[in-house]
Amino acid sequence: MADTDDGLQDAAIFLMSLGEEEAAEVFKHFSPKEVQRLGETIARLRTVSKEKVDEVIDKFTREAASQSLLVSDTDNYVRAVLKRALGDDKAALLIDRILQGGDVSGIESLKWMDPVSVAELLRNEHPQILAAILVHLDQDHAANILKQFTERTRNEVMLRIATLEGIQPTALKDLNEALYQVLAGGDKIRKSSLGGVKTAAEIINLLGSSLEATVVDSIREQDPDLAQKIMDKMFTFEDLLKLDNKAIQMVLKEVASDALVIALKGASSELKEKILNNMSSRAAEALREDLESRGPVRLSEVEAQQKDILKVVRRLADEGQIVLGGGGDDAFV
Repeated sequence: MADTDDGLQDAAIFLMSLGEEEAAEVFKHFSPKEVQRLGETIARLRTVSKEKVDEVIDKFTREAASQSLLVSDTDNYVRAVLKRALGDDKAALLIDRILQGGDVSGIESLKWMDPVSVAELLRNEHPQILAAILVHLDQDHAANILKQFTERTRNEVMLRIATLEGIQPTALKDLNEALYQVLAGGDKIRKSSLGGVKTAAEIINLLGSSLEATVVDSIREQDPDLAQKIMDKMFTFEDLLKLDNKAIQMVLKEVASDALVIALKGASSELKEKILNNMSSRAAEALREDLESRGPVRLSEVEAQQKDILKVVRRLADEGQIVLGGGGDDAFV
């Protein structure tokens, strides 16, 4: 599904043109997050011109016509090609990584539930079990679920996530009968590469500043070296100061001005100036005026906007477009 606002709107218009039954069948193939984003986009649409509907349908028709089904069973095709190219042992390592999680019906069901309901369902589970489950969820979802637990449980779970090196499918199958069979296979299947310091750092980042310190401090009491490793992997909103100017400019291109205003309400003056210095004079002046005219904003709203901006930063870093912790001095032109 397209990630851009235009792509989302086109997808929403196309689905609305299909009718309820057909659209419902299409929705079955989307992830919970995609369903939510599409649903919100459809809800915002009030009127659409006939010309726009025709344009979207024509675009879909052209793109559909250019697609063809090359392989009927892609999983088996990947297995066969990799085994032939790399041999059984090396191929098996890649195959597990590429195709892992094909049967995760129990975990998948949690992705559709709100954080409060998931926390209630898992309330009495051991922290090790909670860690094994949460690493399978989207990190923002996992963070919101953790917020529902006590500080002690939250800290214990994060310690286990940070030290989790992998999960055997056979262990996952025994997590909880209510979660169904999480991963199929026997002892010969290699463990999936979930958990670890990076996962822990990313989840802690999404807990919000009010909880970050207590979680990290708790881990530091148990294992100072581990806490430092997590801190090294964490990237907070203030760490935008570590980005070079070119990276800041790339991030700003993908952030709405209103979201930026709210996020900067909780930022240091140094960070505000860095942001302003990487904008055109007209945009910087408009941002200054918005910051001055905007009244008090709830801390939760500020943190929510900062988290969204951090997601953009991490995505650009994962795509190799920016480097976290840069330090160049590219001037804005």
